[in-house]
Amino acid sequence: NLLNLARSKKLREQQGKVLLEGPLLICDALDAGVLPQTVFFSSVEKLQELPLNKLTQASLIKVKLEDSRISNLESPIDIIAVFRRPEVSRMHFPEEKRGKALPLTLICDNVRDPGNLGVVLRCAAAAGCHSVLLTKGCVDIWEAKVLRAALGAHFRIPIISSLTWVDIHSHLPATTTVHVADNCRGPIKKPQLLATSEKLKKPGEYGWISKPRNPRKIHNEDEDFNEDEYEEDICRQAGLVLETQPYHINWTGSHTAIVIGGETHGLSQEAMQLAEKTGGRKLVIPMVHGVDSLNSAMAASVLLFEGRRRLILNASE
Repeated sequence: NLLNLARSKKLREQQGKVLLEGPLLICDALDAGVLPQTVFFSSVEKLQELPLNKLTQASLIKVKLEDSRISNLESPIDIIAVFRRPEVSRMHFPEEKRGKALPLTLICDNVRDPGNLGVVLRCAAAAGCHSVLLTKGCVDIWEAKVLRAALGAHFRIPIISSLTWVDIHSHLPATTTVHVADNCRGPIKKPQLLATSEKLKKPGEYGWISKPRNPRKIHNEDEDFNEDEYEEDICRQAGLVLETQPYHINWTGSHTAIVIGGETHGLSQEAMQLAEKTGGRKLVIPMVHGVDSLNSAMAASVLLFEGRRRLILNASE
């Protein structure tokens, strides 16, 4: 059932299939070497928009226009294709073929909004990143809303999903420095310290979400309390230090990775620890007073294109 395949991650994984809508996305998949199994089309004219020489092994099925309404789009879809679930190792990507991929990897940490993830993937492809790695907990990259927002990014850059942090570490070159994206809570301070305390695991402390509006104060009413000092005391006890710097100061190197957290859960402790282990930093995009945060897609676009600018500038010097 196409409708179930479009909506169910479990079914896609069980059957090893993905469903793509529209001629542009289908052509991108065919160009990347993904194998089509079945193509449903409403007219011969629509079918002819595809490279027919790449469909010789696929079943071609003509359907009524109204029968192809399988998604949340207001208008029916004229052409739909079911593909074997792509394997990154068997796909070919434009930037890799030309040898122009930047030594820059994006790591998505628990990004659960389909639209945001799709835009993040599109930004990574547009910036010329080496690859995108996604942790377990991220939304399925083959969900329809992700595919629509990504506009073909799945077939222009290697994207590897459902990874543990051990997996992520193994997918990075040995010399990689991992930085994390952090919202700006005020003036940039010298070393921001990384805690293992449960108190600092709230999403409002990391990542691209709004700040807690009523932070709980565990102190006597008659004594002065500085929340930042309290948190830094806990961090010092943990013995882990993560420095903070503005995003426009050069942070690129031989290979660099950036971790973007989801709006709801923020960055995980594992992301912070990996950054600390590799000598990375928190990259801050300062904002005017009164603006709580940027969402993951906006943060990714700013940081990735700053990374691209720096790497190109470094190469020309």
